[in-house]
Amino acid sequence: MEMMYKGKTKDVYKLENGNVMLKFKDDCTGKDGVFDPGENSVGLTIDGIGKANLETSVYYFEMLKDAGIKTHYVSADIDNATMEVLPATVFGHGLEVICRLVATGSFIRRYGEYIEDGTVLEGGYVECTFKNDEKGDPLVTGEGLAALGVMTPDLFESMKEQTLKITKIVADDLKTIGLDLWDIKFEFGYNNGEVILIDEIASGNMRVYKGDTIVEPVELTKLILNR
Repeated sequence: MEMMYKGKTKDVYKLENGNVMLKFKDDCTGKDGVFDPGENSVGLTIDGIGKANLETSVYYFEMLKDAGIKTHYVSADIDNATMEVLPATVFGHGLEVICRLVATGSFIRRYGEYIEDGTVLEGGYVECTFKNDEKGDPLVTGEGLAALGVMTPDLFESMKEQTLKITKIVADDLKTIGLDLWDIKFEFGYNNGEVILIDEIASGNMRVYKGDTIVEPVELTKLILNR
C-alpha cells in the first residue's frame, strides 16, 4: 500500500479500491508524559491505546450512522488496528475542531484571567486550529478561514452545526455510564460537495471525568464498550 501521510497517532495509506486505510498507533498527545488531548505533539505512548481508539471510533461512528449523520467510516479490522474510510479532502493543510463543554486545558492557558478552570460553557464552545506543529496549531476563526480561502462561511456553519450535534450524542452516551465529557476534538473533510466527519472519535481525543477524576484513555474505552 502507498503511504499517504504519517501522523502523530495514525498512519494513512491509499487502498487499491480508491478508499483510504488508517493504521492506529499507540502514541498519544500530551506533555512531559501526561496525557492531554489539547496538546499538539506526541507526549507519551500507551500500550494498547491504538486499538482502544479504533474500538471507540467504530462504536461512535456506528451510532452516528444510526442517527443519520454521514461520516467517512466504511469498516474496521480491530485485530490489526486499521480502519477503511472514504477519501476526503482536508481543509487547508488540515483543520482540527474542538468542542468545549467545560473550560480547561489549553483554553484556560489562553483565557485563564477571564474564566476559572472547570467552568461549564453552556451550549458548547467550538473553536478551530490549523494542524501545524511548528506554529503550535494556531487558532483560526470562521471569518479567517473564509478570508484565507480555506472554507466558505456556509461550509463552516455546517461543520460547526455537526460538531455540536456529534458532541451532544457522545456526551449523552457517556452520561448513561456516569461520565462527563469536558471537551472533544474532531477533524472534518470535504467529500462529494459536503462537509463530513473524518479521522476518529477516540478515547485519546476527548477529556472525560468521573466525578473529579479524569478517566485515562484505555480505561475510558473499557467503560464505553464493556457496559
